[in-house]
Amino acid sequence: MAELSSRVAELQKNFSGRLLLPTDSDWESARRIHNGLVNKRPALIAQCLGAADIAAAVRFAREQSLEVAVRGGGHNVSGRATVDGGLMIDLSLLKYVHVDPKARTARVGGGTLWGHFNRETQAHGVATTGGVVSTTGVAGLTLGGGLGWLSPKFGNALDNLLGVEIVLADERIVRAGADENSDLFWAVRGGGGNFGVVSSFEFRLHELGPMVTGGIVAWPAERARDMLKLFRDLADEASDEISLVAALRTAPDESTRISAIGAGYFGPSAVAERIVKPIRSFGQPIVDAMGPIPYEQLNAMLDGSFPRGARNYWKSHFCEELTDAGIATIVDCFMKCPSPMGMIVIEHFHGAPTRIGVNRTAFALRGRGFNVLVLSQWAAPDGDGPGIGWARETDTALRPFVGSSRYVNYLDRDDGDAAALAAAYGPNVQRLQSIKAKYDPENLFHLNVNIPPKA
Repeated sequence: MAELSSRVAELQKNFSGRLLLPTDSDWESARRIHNGLVNKRPALIAQCLGAADIAAAVRFAREQSLEVAVRGGGHNVSGRATVDGGLMIDLSLLKYVHVDPKARTARVGGGTLWGHFNRETQAHGVATTGGVVSTTGVAGLTLGGGLGWLSPKFGNALDNLLGVEIVLADERIVRAGADENSDLFWAVRGGGGNFGVVSSFEFRLHELGPMVTGGIVAWPAERARDMLKLFRDLADEASDEISLVAALRTAPDESTRISAIGAGYFGPSAVAERIVKPIRSFGQPIVDAMGPIPYEQLNAMLDGSFPRGARNYWKSHFCEELTDAGIATIVDCFMKCPSPMGMIVIEHFHGAPTRIGVNRTAFALRGRGFNVLVLSQWAAPDGDGPGIGWARETDTALRPFVGSSRYVNYLDRDDGDAAALAAAYGPNVQRLQSIKAKYDPENLFHLNVNIPPKA
């Protein structure tokens, strides 16, 4: 440790950010990420203020033979943003959003969260697709796909990416876009952190807001099967202007199990009420929080369901259709959920992302259908066994009803094998491996859903 400390002191002389060792007072809080189930201890945390700091950290890791993990927002459930005994490149200080309202573009720092992004862009009446929880990081969500409320209308976050600044394994700082390093640009749009550390993003923006129509309507859990059939019917008829998600969860009182539909409508306000009426008029809801809402608030309304420090273990699969038997199994499994914080979420994929060819970007999940997420979440270590067990048992029960594709951002820490890679990237795996070999032949950036370089 003394030897590492002396070398860190030398590095700090030309480092703009902060370098934290386990002996530093801020190291304990800095090492923690969103998922409380992950408890890793880096040898060094490099909190970078720009691309030059990132390059210096990469060089230091290579010189000291340290494994490298990269933290953007630190929200990813798998815990791949940190490492035991290695170097965490932490972008949490690299937060900025520069909006060009005339060009309808935004340049964003690699540590920015979507709540910050939405606040700055909505001040100009523009937005881009940015998840469904505002505490999520821009970097991880975008590089792994970027599903969000605005996906059906504008495409996923990565579909609105115009370019990135990225620090490569050999410490070079390059730009990747349609007209420069286009192979790298293809790969980072879905390939996660396999190719380097993205220090900044440039996004295309769209006129939207500040007011939209959306929210949540909920019913007792006894109505869950009927609710999911309604959800399926609405999904079958959904236009690009509406985004739909269903959830089986426990109400905030932690005792009442409920079924709910969340929706966002981004079309003409004159017809918004008519579009969401089938949801609001179904049965006798116990909660109706659907109506005019600022887009910024819509994108943050689920934040409370994902508290920092809660223990998380997820499983998810994509299915082309939601059958009656599948619905029945989903409901039966949810009723066995051991924690009031756990839930099953079903996200509908349709619209703009499904009209983009599988080979256009590394992201291959381009079919229309439903992503079923078994979101096991609990508060304390004594819930680890039941929480992990319920997710795995539910995953097994749902296997007859799902397809072979999976959303890379939801893959947990035990989902990193060749089968998971094929499920995430489909026919794009070999091309990704070739690009990996070009830009990171030694696989320095491997603490991710790893794409091994092609020999």
